[in-house]
Amino acid sequence: MAGKHVAVLMGGWSAEREVSLSSGKACAAALERRGYRVTRIDVGRDIASVLAALRPDAALNVLHGRPGEDGTLQGILEVLAIPYTHSGVLASALAMQKDVAKLMFAAKNIPVPEGRVVSRFEAAKHHLMPRPYVLKPIAEGSSVGVFIVTEAHEHPPQELYRDDWVFGDRVLCERFIPGKELTCAVMGDQALGVIDIVPTARFYDYEAKYAPGGSRHILPAEIPSAVYEEVRRLALAAHRALGCRGVSRADFRYDDRLEGTRGLVCLEVNTQPGMTETSLVPELAAHAGISFDELVRWMVEDASLGR
Repeated sequence: MAGKHVAVLMGGWSAEREVSLSSGKACAAALERRGYRVTRIDVGRDIASVLAALRPDAALNVLHGRPGEDGTLQGILEVLAIPYTHSGVLASALAMQKDVAKLMFAAKNIPVPEGRVVSRFEAAKHHLMPRPYVLKPIAEGSSVGVFIVTEAHEHPPQELYRDDWVFGDRVLCERFIPGKELTCAVMGDQALGVIDIVPTARFYDYEAKYAPGGSRHILPAEIPSAVYEEVRRLALAAHRALGCRGVSRADFRYDDRLEGTRGLVCLEVNTQPGMTETSLVPELAAHAGISFDELVRWMVEDASLGR
């Protein structure tokens, strides 16, 4: 470990750039505290030549969204033979395409919400399923470009018609699952705890995005023990279904009006979850007795090729 040179890849040009910069700053500081030699890289379109010249011993990938989460950056690192963290090319690409990931989950008997892929123009024209339902981009982070359409909305979101819409011409239309929002991290081959994300502010308009300070985290989630363990089992099953590596985080909805675990569905797997010291995965790791610095060190030591 002494003197090991790690390139911390952050920033980029996705809608989640600012979160990625925060993740990268926190991780770089943690690695320096552990004695690593760190180079911080704000990823641009010249990243292949930058890395080829730098030749680090490993790359800590903390980009969120494209190109760091969809397999593109992973492919560059494979070509350059630079060991890297998190999931590989295929798993990253599968997880980023929410419609394809749902097919992979269903094939492994992991419950998913009812839904279908539609044109954004069709989705803006008329309601495609009984309200409430969710419209979201196929390949963006969960808080970007998401709409919750309720009975209060006479018309679908007209923002989908906008010329400056940048989230693709196909969207995922899914039945809204009432109840709790749960999340669980996987580290290596172990599922960690379960957090219940409780909103403390109302959603704004259609956007399924909380205001700053708009949620609190209950850890461990106050749900029946059988449901808690089923979330952990499903998070690991989803991680394996996509072929993920390193750290991932699975998000769930749980309709607690239904008996047993019948109200539980898996929404998606995040292969590049947030990594600030107050993010969900570090919070789950801390609950398991793993400090932030140790979590980041583990990810770097887990780095490899052919992931």
